[in-house]
Amino acid sequence: MSGLNASLGYFAAVLLFAAAVRALLKKWPRLGFVLEFASSFALVACRLEVQTIVEVGEWAVGLGSDVTLTVLFAVLLAHGAVCGGATGNPALAVLKLLQLEASVLHTVLAVAAQFLGAHLALHVAAYYWSLELTDMHMIKTLMWSECSTSLLVSPLQGFITECFCTLVFHLVLLNLQRRSALIRVPLIAVLLTFLSHIAKGFTSAHMNPSLSYGLTFHCPGFTFWEYAAVYWLGSLTGAVLSVLLYTGHIPKIFSRNLLYFQKMRVRGPKGDKGEAKKKM
Repeated sequence: MSGLNASLGYFAAVLLFAAAVRALLKKWPRLGFVLEFASSFALVACRLEVQTIVEVGEWAVGLGSDVTLTVLFAVLLAHGAVCGGATGNPALAVLKLLQLEASVLHTVLAVAAQFLGAHLALHVAAYYWSLELTDMHMIKTLMWSECSTSLLVSPLQGFITECFCTLVFHLVLLNLQRRSALIRVPLIAVLLTFLSHIAKGFTSAHMNPSLSYGLTFHCPGFTFWEYAAVYWLGSLTGAVLSVLLYTGHIPKIFSRNLLYFQKMRVRGPKGDKGEAKKKM
């Protein structure tokens, strides 16, 4: 369990960094893209360690799958609570643009910050593993150059899996967007953990372009463009479809509702009704 204790300390340090950035920038909402940087960094850095626990801890340290799922849920729950509205997910940033909730400049800055945070998380995690605080991290350091890809099926199957999981995730998220954070954050953490578990033999359901970039793009097995087609195009397609199914249209592209039509009530002039009553 000493390896798990080291991981818990690592999680705490990363999340404290994200919380500190959020606290410092609370008075400057225009710098929201910096919050996205911190959120993406925290998410990818923590998920890289969770991936280590899953890949190495289960057979090297003897951690069961129940422990790894609990750790994943706890990390997602803590990230959602600490980072708040900063999701660290480029797909959500693009959706805000399509829903006219963000400008083009803000979206570009947010997406760039999210990928920058993911890239930095890769280097921070690699440095942390190189310290070899536990046997698990020593093994991870040796395996780093030959890591296991999350994509265990063909690119087409992977695209369909990511698209479907992202569609489900965003439909639930859209339905919970007006709920209290006390309800929304735990439910989203449960859903993400569940989808990640059931898609473990396919793509691991990252549903986040910057997260997938940090977790699996550097692993051998597929080309960059194959990874991009699965994890970027698949996630964006599922996210856009979720908005289309939820609202019936995409405001940035077309305002007309394509799926749901409201019945129009035809009302006659009030004066005619008044005259009819007088005659009676």
